[in-house]
Amino acid sequence: MAEIEIAGVMRAGAYSPNHIGNDAAIFNAAADELRKRGCVVNIYSEEQFRERDIKEDVVMNMCREQASIHKLQALEDEGKLVINSGYGIENCTRERMTRILLGNKIPYPDSLIVNTNENVTEDLKKAGFTSCWIKRGDFHAMHKEDVSYCRHPEEAQEVLHEYFYRGIKRAVINRHLTGDLIKFYGVSGQPFFHWFYPFDEGHSKYGLEAINGKSRGLHFDEAYLKDMCQKAGEILDVKIYGGDCIVDPDGTIRIIDFNDWPSFAPCRHEAAPYIAKCVLAAVKEWKKR
Repeated sequence: MAEIEIAGVMRAGAYSPNHIGNDAAIFNAAADELRKRGCVVNIYSEEQFRERDIKEDVVMNMCREQASIHKLQALEDEGKLVINSGYGIENCTRERMTRILLGNKIPYPDSLIVNTNENVTEDLKKAGFTSCWIKRGDFHAMHKEDVSYCRHPEEAQEVLHEYFYRGIKRAVINRHLTGDLIKFYGVSGQPFFHWFYPFDEGHSKYGLEAINGKSRGLHFDEAYLKDMCQKAGEILDVKIYGGDCIVDPDGTIRIIDFNDWPSFAPCRHEAAPYIAKCVLAAVKEWKKR
């Protein structure tokens, strides 16, 4: 497959909060695996990608900047192969993700989607929300303050207005779920799937894992977890993915976050070959068109 030339677009540092090194490591590892398989992978920064006209017909990327996403979508519309899809990356922004997952009956917390200048205290009480999470709806989380745990509706109202004053116009409010927090990583169409308890392993981006605390080892169906995440990836149009879910005491599993191309930090060496295989499988299908 020496004829395959791939543009590899790194993620801008501003969109890798507390994970710049980890994001770069998994991306470079995947690029190296593709080179081992005869591909040419030309690496670009996200800024270089936005400013240049790339010649490659295959784009492997970790983009998050809005202008980059729009360029990826334009390249897809022109017929280029883009992994992850620019449309899939956009689908992982909070409001779109919430609507898509709930609309397709993927297990997900009860949620309200609101304008940040609204008064939501009574709506939260009417919906039976006590503790909850407020998350910016328009984009991926870039700062710790973009995801906020609230102990009661009155606190949620205060936090929501803080989002408004920060210039964030839309937010998603998720009901807080009690149970074991699990982090997962997967690659579409590949046997690779990895999950673990992030709090127990000391794995954290913002320290919010402490809200659910140490896992209790609640029993759940691991095959169902993998199938559910794979289905969510297909629905969201994301081939390289990760996220978080909560296992209830009765074994019920709900996705609470789903991300396009996460860091794979605890399993990057295992994941990288499968990411390369996923890209090559997509290239093979694309060439048939």
